[in-house]
Amino acid sequence: MKARIPQGARNNAQNQNMNSMIRQAQRMQDQITELQDDIEARDFTTTAGGGAVELVMTGKKTIKSLTIKKEAVDPEDVEMLQDLIISAVNEAVSQIEETTENEMSKITGGVSLPGLF
Repeated sequence: MKARIPQGARNNAQNQNMNSMIRQAQRMQDQITELQDDIEARDFTTTAGGGAVELVMTGKKTIKSLTIKKEAVDPEDVEMLQDLIISAVNEAVSQIEETTENEMSKITGGVSLPGLF
């Protein structure tokens, strides 16, 4: 014979469990928002060509500064300079994405949450 749990007691336990999950999800959302703000406020610096090109990008993926050493400017080889700049930009974007992914996984326990980052 099965023991019967009064209907009100079962619903109360379910409601408490649901409320606990909602509070936990809200805390996680707050932590994610805080982390996103923190990453957006950071600067990420990369170099290319052995330091011939230096780029600083914010966590919002906005270029803050670009420094090109004189020796990297060769009018006969503009393509090389273009490649160095592209390389520095791509590396900065990769750093931001990797940092975001690594730090988000600490909050989410490694679970990927689509649309967050």
